[in-house]
Parts: sequence; structure tokens; C-alpha cells
Amino acid sequence: MYKTQAETQEFLRGFLPHLEETPQGREVILCPPFTDLSVLSKTLHGSLIQLGAQNVHWEEYGAYTGEISGPMLTESGVRFVIVGHSERRQYFGETDATVNLRLRTAQRFGLTPILCVGETKQQRDAGETESLIALQLDKGLVDIDQSNLVIAYEPIWAIGTGETCEAGEANRIIGLIRSQLTNPNVSIQYGGSVKPNNIDEIMAQPEIDGVLVGGASLEAESFARIVNFQSV
Repeated sequence: MYKTQAETQEFLRGFLPHLEETPQGREVILCPPFTDLSVLSKTLHGSLIQLGAQNVHWEEYGAYTGEISGPMLTESGVRFVIVGHSERRQYFGETDATVNLRLRTAQRFGLTPILCVGETKQQRDAGETESLIALQLDKGLVDIDQSNLVIAYEPIWAIGTGETCEAGEANRIIGLIRSQLTNPNVSIQYGGSVKPNNIDEIMAQPEIDGVLVGGASLEAESFARIVNFQSV
């Protein structure tokens, strides 16, 4: 929940020039608050950046105050949507069942969902990481088209804490996630205190296809360094 429309425009003025240095083939997706979607859609038309949203409801319309539907997003030029982010699960009662409903709806309306999975510190310390993520995938991916899907592994204990999951461990978990999929070519990202000073090491891992960036995406120079990571 950052950036007014004016602040978003200011961010773009500082960020877009850096994309001239971005290697071909890299995908950049911005997932701003709903109020910024229309202004971004107009500003980014024809650019390297694609537009994503932070959530989607499972119904096309109805009495769901505060929610947003698939058609509302596609009308705004949105192509991706984050589903099941840890903050939605932690603060707003998201469950694996509602995550599955949102995933299905996103795909029904032509959106590519970015499914977030991950464990808390307590769950990791209890040795439950693998079984928990397996359960999240098992319940979340029922009747989901894995040819139109992105998955983000976000260890909750590493989000906004400054504590990053060690790159090799993130690679191991993402490899386990991939082994559970029917489509091994699903793009799987890492998210959790991704910063300019660790992006090169993270992206050097063979199983990690990309990153889901939180706080470090709010400042143009910082995010540009992440987008333009150096292959090691």
C-alpha cells in the first residue's frame, strides 16, 4: 500500500530510463495499488513493463465491498495478478481454498496468476517447511492450468525483516516446488528481502527464475539495480 498516482509518475520518471540498460528477454512486472492501475496502463503502453495487480476476487461481480474483479483488472490493461501473498493470508484471512478460487478466476479472465507460497519462522523451526509448502501447492493448484502460472516462494520470516533466506536454501526449496508441478517450466520466483546487494547471488541459482520484490521496489535506483542484475 504505497504510492499515490503522483508518486507513481515520479517513480516512473526515475525508473524508466534505466530500462535502456535492461538485457533483452527480461520481464518486468509492476503490481501497484488498484488506484494506480489506470495511470500506469496509459503511461507504460508500448514499454518493456507489464502490469500486474495485487489481488483479484473469485466472482465476476457482486456484493463484495472492497474487492476487485477479473474484468475490472483486464479493462485496466492488467495481465498478471498476485494471489495468496503472505500478507493476505496473515492479515485478511486468506486460505488455501480461497487462493484456489482466486487462481481459477484469474485464469478464467485471461490473467496470469502469481501464486505465493511460504512458511513462517515458527513453521521452519519446527521442520514443517516442506510439508507446508506441499500442502499449499496441493490445495492451491486444484484444476489450475500450469501453462499460465507463476509461483513465488516467499519465506514469511524473510519478508521485510532484513533476513534473507540463504540463496542455496531458496534454490533447494524452489527445486522442491518444481518437482511437485506437472509443468516443470513454470516460472518460479524467490521473494523475501530481495535487495541490490543480494540479487546477483539469488539469480545465479539454477532453479530461481526471477524475484518478487517488496520494499526494494519502492525506490527507482534500487529497483533498477535489481531488474538489471548481473549474471554471475
